[in-house]
Amino acid sequence: MKLHTRRIASLASVTLIAGLGLAACGDDSGSGSDSGGSGDSASITMLPKNLGNPYFDASTTGAETAAGEFGGELEEVGPETATPDSQVSFINTAAQQGVDSLIVSANDPTAICDALNEARDAGVKVVTFDSDTDTECRDIFVNQADAAGIAKAQVDLIAEQIGDKGKIAILSAAANATNQNAWIKLMEEDLAANHPNIELVDTVYGDDDDQKSFDQTSALLSRNPDLAGIVSPTTVGIAAAARYLSSSEYKGKVALTGLGTPDQMRAYIKDGTVTEFALWNPTDLGYLSAYVANALASEEITGEEGDTFEAGDLGEYTVGADGEVLLGEPFVFNAENIDDFSF
Repeated sequence: MKLHTRRIASLASVTLIAGLGLAACGDDSGSGSDSGGSGDSASITMLPKNLGNPYFDASTTGAETAAGEFGGELEEVGPETATPDSQVSFINTAAQQGVDSLIVSANDPTAICDALNEARDAGVKVVTFDSDTDTECRDIFVNQADAAGIAKAQVDLIAEQIGDKGKIAILSAAANATNQNAWIKLMEEDLAANHPNIELVDTVYGDDDDQKSFDQTSALLSRNPDLAGIVSPTTVGIAAAARYLSSSEYKGKVALTGLGTPDQMRAYIKDGTVTEFALWNPTDLGYLSAYVANALASEEITGEEGDTFEAGDLGEYTVGADGEVLLGEPFVFNAENIDDFSF
């Protein structure tokens, strides 16, 4: 396994990428200077599902900005591929290095638990973001949006785009991805309860790999030539599916929506392959996660329900049930607003 790292030093001059405005904001008077309990610089390791993923590149950028604001040091490490146990060696290394906090997007809810708990036993604070582990394996989960809200947004989008009837399929990331599976389950429930004329005929997995997701899209349409729409709740998947549709006979005939980034999807919005898709601000998600990691390391919070802390420009947040901190609601991108964003 090849090790990749990216490090940022403590830079007071680092400026937050502004103007995205997608996160749930609290008191705008909050600032990075209010975050630390001890005043010491926190050392933080950022461990996404895999490197080279634009979504996680954006979240790491946000975390780096936060580290610059509160005077911490942040290092990004990660595997090349998002497999269930590919993160274990990076967790072990972080623990051996004695970092203060580890921020991880879990490829599997249980496969990395032993490693995470060993790190916690060694004094490392563990923050999950984007994709959670079992609750007993971490201190706080920074959730990008309420799972039910994410699921409903995607169902509402596909229902509107196909006239609330027809066959659809789901192109997901890894079969073990905690967040993907939670959203899919809730989408299935929403479809059954509120959209009786929409039939979910297939769910496939592209493992957050561009080529595999592209191939799975092709296979889906070969098996289901009468498919009305595809929902892809993964930024890699939706971009790969859009790339396939854009040069196929299905362009303009098969609707595609899900979760994507503006920079990935801009061309497909402009050429009519995709009408609308959703996401939160991954830069803000990483930014908030870093402030959580710093607040834990400085003992400003413990992760108990009701704990409050300041997250720089995002304002005040409160830890909810099961150690969850909620960023905000998903945002819908379309031709009218996509040029207002860059990430």
